[in-house]
Amino acid sequence: MRLAVGLCGLIFVFLFSQTEQAKDTVSKVTDCSDVKRTNPQASSGVFGIQPNGVKAPFKVYCEMRSDGGWTVFQRRRGPTLKFDRVWAAYKKGFGNPTQDHWLGLRKIFALSKNKTKKWKLRVDLWDHEGNTAFAEYSHFKLGNDKSGFKLHVKKYNGTAGDAIRGVYKGIDQNGFGFSTIDRDNDGCRPCIFGDIAQEECAASEGGGWWFSRCGFGPSKQSIALVKALPNLFPTPVGPPKKLGNESEALLHILEPSD
Repeated sequence: MRLAVGLCGLIFVFLFSQTEQAKDTVSKVTDCSDVKRTNPQASSGVFGIQPNGVKAPFKVYCEMRSDGGWTVFQRRRGPTLKFDRVWAAYKKGFGNPTQDHWLGLRKIFALSKNKTKKWKLRVDLWDHEGNTAFAEYSHFKLGNDKSGFKLHVKKYNGTAGDAIRGVYKGIDQNGFGFSTIDRDNDGCRPCIFGDIAQEECAASEGGGWWFSRCGFGPSKQSIALVKALPNLFPTPVGPPKKLGNESEALLHILEPSD
């Protein structure tokens, strides 16, 4: 699934009839791939889901284009919604699923702990000149709250570069807990870059993420990008993948059909 954008300010089309349908089927689906299997003709939009072990359903944005069935857990297109928030906010979630938002660590964990499914993480990046890039990771899962919701992924595939493992071993984010402006799990305090000491990665990078020694995270240098800043996604070799000056990003998780 690649998203190409030819217009400035991408606006997704939301079919509110999908939301009404979700009210009737909310207890039957655990994620967006279930929505797709239940209704192959479903369009992208907000649906109610209820992962196993979760007491009450909650709303998510389901991306149904191409190989649809993706559960979107972050959209970040510009500076309208602030992402430099505390741990409690990232744990619960914030924003509107039809716009910029973060689904919430507890909800993402609830999805990924379903051992009957193999989860895939996908990142889609694009700019308003029609350039696109993506990154996919197999076997995506999170640790529990006590672990700091540690990130675990395996095989990489894509065109954007392996930002989670980084361009060298010292900034590999695999196995690191989530960091916010009030909770630091990035593996160094302070992080030293030449003659610069950085106390908290989340504070400098513009939002929470699974930081490893302030390596590539959700700032202008990587996945969740701030509008009107260059879109840089590191590649394993050579210079970073650079898109236009106005870029957008989506993070998804998917249960493959095979």
